[in-house]
Amino acid sequence: ELQLVESGGDLVQPGGSLRLSCAASGFIVNAYDMAWIRQAPGKGLEWVSGIQRGGGLTFYPDYVKGRFTISADSAKNTLYLQMNSLKTEDTGVYYCAAPRKVLTSTLLLSGISFSDFHVWGQGTQVTVSS
Repeated sequence: ELQLVESGGDLVQPGGSLRLSCAASGFIVNAYDMAWIRQAPGKGLEWVSGIQRGGGLTFYPDYVKGRFTISADSAKNTLYLQMNSLKTEDTGVYYCAAPRKVLTSTLLLSGISFSDFHVWGQGTQVTVSS
């Protein structure tokens, strides 16, 4: 069974940090381009970050660039998202997912839905509030 399980979401104050984890089973995460996406309350899905297969080039939209870092640990078959300097607008449910298209900086300018991904997890809630 192909499965992704996100964890690490929490309530945090603005300016704080969180590290999200995504444990994969049934496939090897380094064999796929992988991404973190999120959905804010009342909003559609949006890109958070992406990493090319094999832990290659990483991508970030401008609204998280310099604050978030995506990485993968092949030994643990786990994807991570380090989030620093969190803002209230970062609030949402965060998912890790495998995109159907090859990751590029241009792709991260595009709108997305779950149908744009091969597989995704159950999500983990991140709430940034004072």
